[in-house]
Amino acid sequence: MASQDKPLVHIVRATGYSLKGLKAALTLEPAFRIELALFVILAPLGIWLGNSGMERALLVGCLILVLIIELLNSALEAAVDRTGMEFNTLAGRAKDLGSAAVMVAHANVIVMWGLVLLG
Repeated sequence: MASQDKPLVHIVRATGYSLKGLKAALTLEPAFRIELALFVILAPLGIWLGNSGMERALLVGCLILVLIIELLNSALEAAVDRTGMEFNTLAGRAKDLGSAAVMVAHANVIVMWGLVLLG
């Protein structure tokens, strides 16, 4: 039983599931690949441009947040698509809300970088 796994066994299994999810995102989600490419470019730039540990954390942290929200949005879309491909108002709303969350995360990057670098 999974509930009786030893802690190390649980951590190893959870890590495997997480890596499987990252592999799925990399192979099946073009938006995640684009955002990851931007992260690879912008994170080092944020570390270089930040004048303090706090500034570097803000510049890189908001980029990580975009990746997290994109992963959650992709998971939501996969779950909604699993229920059926026919049009459903609630399914459409769920997908639109997930997309809006990603858009707000992108806006957060712009605001954070603007405030840190221009402030």
